[in-house]
Amino acid sequence: MTRKLADDVARRRDAALAGHRGDVATARAFLADPAPAVRATALAALARAGGLAAADLAAGLADPAAAVRSRAAELSAARPGDEPPGLGPVLADDDAGVVEAAAWASGERRPPEPGIVAALAAVATGHDDPLCREAAVAALGAVGDPAGLPAILAGTTDRPAVRRRAVLALAPFAGPEVDAALARARDDRDWQVRQAAEDVGGPADAGEG
Repeated sequence: MTRKLADDVARRRDAALAGHRGDVATARAFLADPAPAVRATALAALARAGGLAAADLAAGLADPAAAVRSRAAELSAARPGDEPPGLGPVLADDDAGVVEAAAWASGERRPPEPGIVAALAAVATGHDDPLCREAAVAALGAVGDPAGLPAILAGTTDRPAVRRRAVLALAPFAGPEVDAALARARDDRDWQVRQAAEDVGGPADAGEG
């Protein structure tokens, strides 16, 4: 077992070095490695070397290992949302870590992926893992599409970490519902939520006098 682990670490190091050296061929060869950690490192190495193709990402998103799917989702953040592979289906992954990574990446892609707002909203309002809900709410705020506002508003009544993220995600939006949510957040029992409300909308007495 120790020898196998050492071999895996050595191959992972070689994959990473290939990325730093710009050796696309070597980095891609490690995508077929039996160890998930090596395959995940190979994806990042390909990206560093400038050789990461859409097909590589698509294969990574379909990998049997969650660690590889998660890395592929993260790397998708740097690609336009209107180009393959799409992350919408990945938001239904069985692994919460993969869903969290895909949600974050979805919020980073420009332009946003078509149909991603509905998929993110489903995660924000229905996923069992609060980290996934938090990541989805943050992504909806980053996208800034009005269709995502109801899910963000729902997040302002979730757990403290989700509430804080949801309040921050309200920054691109305006309207009575947003004002009411920020007013409630200023009186939240969690100080970080209250601080987030002030950061977004200012203190309750702002503009008075």
